[in-house]
Amino acid sequence: MASIFSKIIAGDIPSYKIAEDENYYAFLDINPLKKGHTLVIPKKEVDYIFDLDAETLAGLHVFAQKVAIAIKKVIPCQRVGVLVLGMEVPHAHIHLIPLEKETDILLTNPKMSLSPEEMEGIAARIRLAFNL
Repeated sequence: MASIFSKIIAGDIPSYKIAEDENYYAFLDINPLKKGHTLVIPKKEVDYIFDLDAETLAGLHVFAQKVAIAIKKVIPCQRVGVLVLGMEVPHAHIHLIPLEKETDILLTNPKMSLSPEEMEGIAARIRLAFNL
């Protein structure tokens, strides 16, 4: 059975897409810790990030770097943190989270609830910065 992320890639489930190429896809987390919290995934469905072949793993990180640079251009933050857990969805993924302080990345923090209009506005600004 396809993961929820594979369904997002296929367009079966909507997402607030940031960027996409032939191998990777980035979209806003619908339960963000901070505005701009983005998930970056390989299109290849592999459960555990370290089960990815070396080329896909390296490419995932290079793609995530480009997304993080775009996030930092439009979301006020000191850094964009990187978090890899992989327990919540059986599809390798990287969380990119804008940070003002280290504790902003704690998954025990309350999740934000943003309107669809605000989510689309954030996605549009990051998409624009990604494509510059």
